Amino acid sequence: MNPQAPVYVRAEDDAWLTVVWYHFHAWRGRRPFWAGLFTFVSGFPIAYFPYADLRLGNITLAMATTGGAGALIIGVLLITLGLALWFQQAIRVFAGVAAILLAIVSIPVSNLGGFGLGLVPAMIGGALALSWAPGQPAEEEPADRRPAAGIDMAKAEFAAGPQGVPGQREMETPAHASETTAHADGGRNSAG
Repeated sequence: MNPQAPVYVRAEDDAWLTVVWYHFHAWRGRRPFWAGLFTFVSGFPIAYFPYADLRLGNITLAMATTGGAGALIIGVLLITLGLALWFQQAIRVFAGVAAILLAIVSIPVSNLGGFGLGLVPAMIGGALALSWAPGQPAEEEPADRRPAAGIDMAKAEFAAGPQGVPGQREMETPAHASETTAHADGGRNSAG
C-alpha cells in the first residue's frame, strides 16, 4: 500500500460491500499479501499430485511417488507459511527462505514440484516475501525550512543527484598518494 495514499473515510451512503472492500484493501496493504497468496496456493498441487490417480476407462494411472508423505509435509508447510505471511509479517524473511527451500526440495520429492504448478508459485511467493518491506508514512516537511548558515544550497542540490541521493564526494587524499596500511610503518601491518 502506498503510504501517501489517502485514507478511506466512510460516507453515509456507502454500501456495505464498498466498506468491506476498503477494509480488505487496507488490511492487504499492511502485509505481504501476494507473497502469502502465492505460497499458500503452491502447497495444494505439491500435496495433491503424489496421491492423485487418473482413470482412463478401466486403466488407472497412479502418480504416486516414494516420497508421498514428504510431499504432503511440504504442501502443508507451504500452506502454513502462506497463512503465516498474512498474519505474522515479522517472520517474512524466514518464511520467504523456507518457501524457496521447500520449493527446491519438492522437485525430487513431489513429481517435479507438482509438475511445476506448485514449484513456480512457491518460488515467486518466497521471493516476494523476501523483497517486501513495510511501508512508512512520509514525514511532513516544515513549510519554513531554511538552509543553515554557511551552506551553499546550489552546490548541495547539485551534489545531491537524482531524488536526493548523495553524489560523489571529493577525494580526501591526492590521487597520486597511494599509502595504504600495507605501506604504512615501513611496510608492516599492525592489527591493533
